[in-house]
Amino acid sequence: MELEDKPSPPERQIVVGICAMTKKSKSKPMTQILERLCRFDYIEVVVFPEEVILEEPVEKWPLCDCLISFHSKGFPLDKAVEYAKLRNPLLINDLNMQYFIQDRREVYRILQEEGIELPRYAVLNRDPDHPEECNLVEAEDHVEVNGEVFHKPFVEKPVCAEDHNVYIYYPTSAGGGSQRLFRKIGSRSSVYSPESTVRKTGSYIYEEFMPTDGTDVKVYTVGPDYAHAEARKSPALDGKVERDSEGKEIRYPVMLTSMEKLVARKVCMAFKQTVCGFDLLRANGHSFVCDVNGFSFVKNSMKYYDDCAKVLGNMVMRELAPHFHIPWSIPMEAEDIPIVPTTSGSMMELRCVIAIIRHGDRTPKQKMKMEVRHPRFFELFEKYGGYKSGKLKLKKPKQLQEVLDIARLLLLELLQHNDCEIEEKKSKLEQLKAVLEMYGHFSGINRKVQLTYLRNGQPKASSEEEDSKKDGPSLLLVLKWGGELTPAGRVQAEELGRAFRCMYPGGQGDYAGFPGCGLLRLHSTYRHDLKIYASDEGRVQMTAAAFAKGLLALEGELTPILVQMVKSANMNGLLDSDSDSLTDCQQKVKARLHEIMQKEEDFTEEDFQKLAPTCSPSLVNSMEMIENPVRTCDKVYALIQSLTSQIRRRLEDPKSADLQLYHSETLELMLQRWSKLERDFRMKSGRYDISKIPDIYDCIKYDSQHNASLGLHHTLELFRLSRALADIVIPQEYGVSQEEKLDIAQAYCLPLMKKIQLDLQRTHEDEAVNKLHPLYSRGVMSPGRHVRTRLYFTSESHVHSLLNVFRYGGLLDEATDWQWRQAMDYLSAVSELNYMTQIVIMLYEDNDKEPTSEERFHVELHFSPGVKGCEDEENAPLGSGFRPASSENQDKKPNQGSLEDLSQDQPDQALPVSEPISIHRRSPMVRSRKTGSMEVLSETSPTQTSRGPTHRLLHSCSRQSPECKAASGLGSLCSGLFSASAFGVSYSAPNLRDYVRTHHLHHRKPPLSPGSLPSQGGVFGFEGCSMVPSIYPLETLHNSLSLKQVDQFLHKVCESSSEAHAKTMRALSSLFDSQSQSSLYCPQEALSSSSSSSLQPPSQPLWHGSFPSSTVSSAGPSSPLTEGMNFSFSE
Repeated sequence: MELEDKPSPPERQIVVGICAMTKKSKSKPMTQILERLCRFDYIEVVVFPEEVILEEPVEKWPLCDCLISFHSKGFPLDKAVEYAKLRNPLLINDLNMQYFIQDRREVYRILQEEGIELPRYAVLNRDPDHPEECNLVEAEDHVEVNGEVFHKPFVEKPVCAEDHNVYIYYPTSAGGGSQRLFRKIGSRSSVYSPESTVRKTGSYIYEEFMPTDGTDVKVYTVGPDYAHAEARKSPALDGKVERDSEGKEIRYPVMLTSMEKLVARKVCMAFKQTVCGFDLLRANGHSFVCDVNGFSFVKNSMKYYDDCAKVLGNMVMRELAPHFHIPWSIPMEAEDIPIVPTTSGSMMELRCVIAIIRHGDRTPKQKMKMEVRHPRFFELFEKYGGYKSGKLKLKKPKQLQEVLDIARLLLLELLQHNDCEIEEKKSKLEQLKAVLEMYGHFSGINRKVQLTYLRNGQPKASSEEEDSKKDGPSLLLVLKWGGELTPAGRVQAEELGRAFRCMYPGGQGDYAGFPGCGLLRLHSTYRHDLKIYASDEGRVQMTAAAFAKGLLALEGELTPILVQMVKSANMNGLLDSDSDSLTDCQQKVKARLHEIMQKEEDFTEEDFQKLAPTCSPSLVNSMEMIENPVRTCDKVYALIQSLTSQIRRRLEDPKSADLQLYHSETLELMLQRWSKLERDFRMKSGRYDISKIPDIYDCIKYDSQHNASLGLHHTLELFRLSRALADIVIPQEYGVSQEEKLDIAQAYCLPLMKKIQLDLQRTHEDEAVNKLHPLYSRGVMSPGRHVRTRLYFTSESHVHSLLNVFRYGGLLDEATDWQWRQAMDYLSAVSELNYMTQIVIMLYEDNDKEPTSEERFHVELHFSPGVKGCEDEENAPLGSGFRPASSENQDKKPNQGSLEDLSQDQPDQALPVSEPISIHRRSPMVRSRKTGSMEVLSETSPTQTSRGPTHRLLHSCSRQSPECKAASGLGSLCSGLFSASAFGVSYSAPNLRDYVRTHHLHHRKPPLSPGSLPSQGGVFGFEGCSMVPSIYPLETLHNSLSLKQVDQFLHKVCESSSEAHAKTMRALSSLFDSQSQSSLYCPQEALSSSSSSSLQPPSQPLWHGSFPSSTVSSAGPSSPLTEGMNFSFSE
């Protein structure tokens, strides 16, 4: 006993005191770490009871040699500081610095002093003693804080770090409103609010919003040399917290770059907090710190608990062992070796998916032109800098309000003085006022006014103009409205996004309950490098956001998804076409079209050769149906007159006066729409304005689909005739001969083709990607797999042009390649590239082939003409199905595509992969007519093949089995993405028939209802939406191209037109001179650079200097560009 009273020095224990609120000191992570800390021979842990901390003076607190103490709600930090002064223990986390961590202003000041990158910010102090720090000017789409301007989206944070009510304000162009973040309550961490004005009480930090692809990275340091990072879904995205089966928030460990490790070290040392959590935003190739939380542990990671206890124990021993004469040296450990997985067998690995997609169903586009000369219009033109370029685009609500005010004022003056000097036409002013007053409020998405300066007034071109022509300068005012994405368009985009998941490999675990889980799994484990681009039109951006919502299973409003996930690619014509700058070739083509279509006689053989030199069946059919273009236009004109008189009669009928049409249109607005077409189609000369044909078809297509319930007569005939005319006019506007088609296509989509070429070349990742940390990737069989997805949402012009490049640019020779010949026959039979048309390019890698082998990378080209038309589908052209076996491989077992075999993960949930379909080599290709788009091929034996698939889902609307009805939810929807033919299908997509059979019980949804359209064939729509027609499945155009073939083809096409090439080079260099081309709403941009090549080893550094990045995560290295280009789009 005496020996114990006088302990010898080496036996002395080091006491580690834990001084924190019970909720923290008894938490699971703390308990786990302290248990491990106690395993050190010389360390003993003492937890201070909460009542002692709160009620006892510090002199009575337990003694300790080392103190772990940190602030949380209700903790008396002052007493802890007093205790540290009294006892002078070793402090793991400095206590005085914890006062600073509670004030976001101080946090940002310290970060700035340390040279750590922050979002650009300004502080608004509402302090009566310092009124000079409280200058706030709020405008519609920005705020000015003490002279610093922040454009929406921006973030507003309370200065007190304990206040988690952070708001993000969105621009009116994305729908306005704000996202309100708060401390997690159940499964929500934020909520969308329509409120757009900032808070007027309290002090705030305003900062630039960083577009991060919807993920946040949380970093946890244990000392300056250890950091654990994990990513979670950003609370601002849709506010729904993703939880696992145990109810814990789903987070995935990610690897930090060397720069980020340096930032972690700096944060840890600057705040003197050994254990410290902070938030990183990865944007534009840089990492910004946006919050420092002080003491925090990782939850639910055994490896982190081991590491943390080890680091802390070693730290305590290193500092205190010498004082207590304890023999101790730091144990050395071997470096953790990262696991590099390889794909075994002959399975090919999906590496890249590129899709170019047309926007969804929209309201008819409308425009009105008027020449204006009133001084107020010139003042407005000058106010917004119109004289700089001679053009001005007004989209913001405040600007549109000013135009409306001028229109109201002029109309008022006209009313009071009938003979006053106002040259603007009264009827046009009234239309301007009516359109701007629609909906009762402005949103930047559905109306815009363009003003163009005309030095000598408008040349008297159309017979519409009055004969009296004034001299002197004027402004051409073009008002555009309509063209908004409809609710049906949103459903189409979201459902297509959902179905698109099925192209991705694998998927088990938490996501196995529904189709497309492979993509969600790839995405959530940060092995999916996704970028979504959209042109700057509202309907295109909203289509992209709705598609992303379906693709990634997001919830809630589209505005937050749009702001965070969609990049606006208005980068010198990547996805936008400036309709004013038509090429010479296009002007000539339009003139020639007008000339041929003005003939009052039947089409002659010569006309057929002039208009259809490519002998496209869809074009020839339409010409045969029309026979005499002017007589057909007469019929169309008479039918429009009949339609407007029917609508007028309806308006006079009191029963239908207040009838609400689709998408809250009124009969009055519908009449305006058609009356304008009636006025504009037939000019005063009696000739027809052929350029109005697409608008007429647009309107009748819309009304046949959405307003069929009105029961107007002869609409089907008008639809049929205007469609036949449109089938000639629309595709031919992009060129009549092959040479013209290519010339015009290059003018539209050269930048996009360059971009696709780069996307295909960059197939290898580097450190900068959000990669899954291999040591934590239990349950993920291939942490190294990385799939790059690039989605480009655009309008009809780009889709037509890109398809023309593939068709006429000489990718393959039809004479020698039977599959390409078949694809060309199919494409020339497609008459319309409807809404949601898709061109999809998929790149696979065969890891068994030599890295230099041409067979290593394999490219497939797929296509869908988009939404099904209003008429019955007897004439729908047939393709060869989705991913048919190519001729060389038909005797072999079809390549298993990229079905990731994850059966070791959770065998009970593994997907059944059916046997490949065996087919006689010479079986005739017969396919039953498609009725709906939800169709799946069954396994057919050789004897059945010639009769085509025997088992179809939704075979006809009259005979639906109960199982089919139940199955027509999500599972069958996914099958709708792929066309099945009796041609041998390789299994890139999961076997959806088995999916539907297995999973339809989980997803009971109403059966598909036939569309309420005037169709005899029964057009099936998406479930629960009677007016949403379904989308044609993808058809494979070719599935055995090599990457080299495609790369050389794109290179050749891009180089072939030297003039177009020179033009695009100028555009591209101006793009990179200005470093402002950015993600959707990001005014300032950072630089990033990357290296390494996927094609051949470069003889010199690939990037001479760095280039601006238009994207969010700098995701992977690039390959050498075509000669002479030393810059590139960032992914």
